[in-house]
Amino acid sequence: MTVPTIALNDGTSIPQLGFGVFQVEPDRTAEVVSDALEVGYRHLDTAQMYRNEQGVGDAIKQAGLPREELYVTTKLNNGFHRPDDVRRSMDESLDRLGLDRVDLFLIHWPLPTKYDGDFVSTWRAMVELRDAGKATSVGVSNFQPDHLDRIIDETGVVPAVNQVEVHPYFTNEAVRAANLRHGVATEAWSPIAQGLVLGDATVEKIAADLGRTPAQVTLRWHLQRGDIVFPKSNRVERMRENFELFDFELDEDQMRDLTALDRGESGRTGAHPDTMDWIPS
Repeated sequence: MTVPTIALNDGTSIPQLGFGVFQVEPDRTAEVVSDALEVGYRHLDTAQMYRNEQGVGDAIKQAGLPREELYVTTKLNNGFHRPDDVRRSMDESLDRLGLDRVDLFLIHWPLPTKYDGDFVSTWRAMVELRDAGKATSVGVSNFQPDHLDRIIDETGVVPAVNQVEVHPYFTNEAVRAANLRHGVATEAWSPIAQGLVLGDATVEKIAADLGRTPAQVTLRWHLQRGDIVFPKSNRVERMRENFELFDFELDEDQMRDLTALDRGESGRTGAHPDTMDWIPS
């Protein structure tokens, strides 16, 4: 099955569906990612703070797939925002992944209350890595509209991607609108709200009407809105289920009903980007 791609503002493209390894235990990552690659996933999303880049790299090596068939994303550790740390950590990530470049490198969180509020110098260092060929594209994660405005205004460089929390209970429209205004692609993490939306009556009814699972319906909602998604699972059967999204569609009423589940800020399941300040020890 061919996964659609989303055109990015730097002239590259990204598969709209990928596989995420958040909370996959490091000692199981190679096995889990190998299963995902066998199912057909070619877009892998990891991060320095997940501590499982090595497992992702091991699975890539074992699969023996042509490099051009893979799209690999990793993200900057919150403790490495200073420019020298950005550069060093990129080399370390490449070593763990067994790659000479990643397709996408993201600032994981803006951390506006840390580093004297300076995430602009971090962004400049990310752009330097792109220009040096260590990342094909660079972007951000969990950036609010004002965070986006600031790095673009001060550097003139627009991120390719902003990876943020989005799901039917938290549609995050202000950020999605800011992304659209700047030409930044939206990636949705926690696309099923950590499973919370799967028992929703509206989601269940639509799934029953279509003969699909609640997860498939929710992920299809994302795809039709133009979001990039990368669900995760340790189970092969669930990986396959999450991959089978391209032979059905939601109609306008179903799309509207799912979007109407938005709870605003009360629907957020993760940390707020304006106050998130955790730095790993």
